[in-house]
Amino acid sequence: MRLALLPLYFACAISLAAEESIKSVDPNDGWKAEGNSHGVAIYERIRAGTSLKEFRAVGEIDASTRAVHGVIDDIDNYTRFMPYTAECRLIKREGAALITYQRLSPKIAGDRDYTLRITTKSWPANGGVAFLNEWTPANDLGPPQKKGVVRVDRCEGAWLLEPVSPNKTRATYSVFSDTGGAIPSWLANYASQTGIGKLFAAVRKQVTDPKYNSATK
Repeated sequence: MRLALLPLYFACAISLAAEESIKSVDPNDGWKAEGNSHGVAIYERIRAGTSLKEFRAVGEIDASTRAVHGVIDDIDNYTRFMPYTAECRLIKREGAALITYQRLSPKIAGDRDYTLRITTKSWPANGGVAFLNEWTPANDLGPPQKKGVVRVDRCEGAWLLEPVSPNKTRATYSVFSDTGGAIPSWLANYASQTGIGKLFAAVRKQVTDPKYNSATK
């Protein structure tokens, strides 16, 4: 019986380690508070070996983790509610991973695109279920580069969704991206930071759609 429980134990240990790694904003690790906007605390630090910053944001969303995760996984509808998203589609599934292509049209620069590999984990938590979505570049599995669209080679991050209560989620969003092209690093950092606030606002608005709550029942 004890041996049979070992895989579950290790799976939980891995999930908890990932959770702690993502939500940690220890100043000793170089993180510093950048500000708080509409209930979203934003932290930043310089990524070693670059002049670019990585960001981490923490905020609450008035919905269950399952409903919020439903919004984040609703790739087919990203163009309707996610900021700057001009195109988004699922390319294929690889086991528990999703390979997705996205093209963004930010206002400060020309279109950018990338293909990502997104993996999802979940585990029981006090008050519900916790979810972890992590993504890494997978441009080799996506469409070829388009004329007039800058290919982004570095884009990694995660969503960690933890239940505060059955109908409230503590969301931690982490992202590091090199937008490519001729955009200076200070402008790329500014765009990343301002985009986080818009991202949280979009998710908070979209999760009020009854379909996400009904789909989780």
